[in-house]
Amino acid sequence: MKRIGLLCALGMSTSVLVQKMRKAAEEIGFECEIDAYAVNTAAEVAKKVDCILLGPQIRFELNKIKEIAGEIPVEVIDMVAYGTMNGTKVIEQAKKMMNV
Repeated sequence: MKRIGLLCALGMSTSVLVQKMRKAAEEIGFECEIDAYAVNTAAEVAKKVDCILLGPQIRFELNKIKEIAGEIPVEVIDMVAYGTMNGTKVIEQAKKMMNV
């Protein structure tokens, strides 16, 4: 089972998106765990996930998080997908990152 971590400023603004992503994953039969975390927990998150997605509001942290994450793929969530809370599109982004 794949584990996806979403990072945002406090770990709260992505909670709605997490719910939409869980529903989208269930609809396509993609078994995964998805959770939201505060960006200051990136080091701990990187130890337990298969990819990290950043909320667009913290995209300036991308290089820092990539350095912390090491081999774990890190990307910024597509801004339109984030703004429209398109869980399906974000799941597809995560799947591409993990090559599944």
